[in-house]
Amino acid sequence: MLDKQTIVGVIGSGAMGSGIAQVAAMAGHNVVLYDTNNAALDKAKAGLNNTLQKLQEKGKIANADEVFSRFSFADTLSTFANCGLIIEAIVEKLEVKKAVFTELETIVSADCVLATNTSSLSVTSIAAACKKADRVFGLHFFNPAPLMALVEVIPAVQTNEGLIPAAKDLMKAWSKIPVITKDTPGFIVNRVARPFYGEAIRIYEEGIADMATIDHAMTAGGFRMGPFALMDYIGHDVNYVVTETVFQSFFFDPRYKPSFSQKRLLEAGWLGKKTGRGFYNYAEGAITPAPNADVTLATAILERIVAMLINEAVEALYLNIASASDLETAMTKGVNYPKGLLAWCDEWGADKCLAILDSLYHEYHDDRYRASVLLRKKAFDRTKFIDKN
Repeated sequence: MLDKQTIVGVIGSGAMGSGIAQVAAMAGHNVVLYDTNNAALDKAKAGLNNTLQKLQEKGKIANADEVFSRFSFADTLSTFANCGLIIEAIVEKLEVKKAVFTELETIVSADCVLATNTSSLSVTSIAAACKKADRVFGLHFFNPAPLMALVEVIPAVQTNEGLIPAAKDLMKAWSKIPVITKDTPGFIVNRVARPFYGEAIRIYEEGIADMATIDHAMTAGGFRMGPFALMDYIGHDVNYVVTETVFQSFFFDPRYKPSFSQKRLLEAGWLGKKTGRGFYNYAEGAITPAPNADVTLATAILERIVAMLINEAVEALYLNIASASDLETAMTKGVNYPKGLLAWCDEWGADKCLAILDSLYHEYHDDRYRASVLLRKKAFDRTKFIDKN
């Protein structure tokens, strides 16, 4: 169904779309890259050619021109007529995506499969726009797609069961690491990672520590970037919108509640590094705030945020969102956490994690700190999540 002979279509020539197109072409596929904006398409074309030439100079590919020859660039959807797989990577607006998928069905063959790169929208809702909804599934790459190994493979309610193993095999052929997740808000990574941002902001808003101190606590604890630096790097137009989408999609569960601190940055147009201002000021000559290096404070911050992350991963396992193995892989390969959260819980002991959460719950009387049933069970029977035997 899906092999190297499959012609791959990619909708959207932005950073994500062109990155996915590059991955497919380097894996040996002919690729059609589509965009309605010809200037964006020209930019993507030049960027891909430049990237491939640099990869050849570094000895990472043998023939840049040969790989580039596999691309064709188009501004009309009719060019997808011969594609066997189409991956949509456009704006995160449900109605826009559904309209594109509806139109695609009038163009492609009956056996062409359709994938959405959505990071948080319902794949089932997107599939519902198609008469042949069983051919639609989610294929969520992480940015930058050529460098990030993880891909979340998401079956919709309607997806043909045989399509998911085929998609997983294809991703392996593309040198990616696929994980399978249920079609729930945020899938694995954008669901489980919410407390990394949300709890950090809560600590800041409460006046417990400033942003630099919170970031320092997390990087000292093994994370590559602190939450505020990472939000600025991702961009608040992306990170805040995902948080808001997950919050609304989970029927306003307080565990995913967005913050006004981040919303105000979005409203001000302070989107992070790309605009020169976010939580931090990136203007030339701006002073980088120094953290409070108090070890006791840093430990308290790290344990509070990690306990929330662990609880989210445990809850995802409890609700069969993904397997324990895929949950661990997603968080270490998708967001480069220093260790899998279930393994981290085993290392701490579920009783320690539970004690932190219960203390927060009793202090705040806030349901965001409710412990997973499975975490409470593990604390009681003292069994491990990861069997190392």
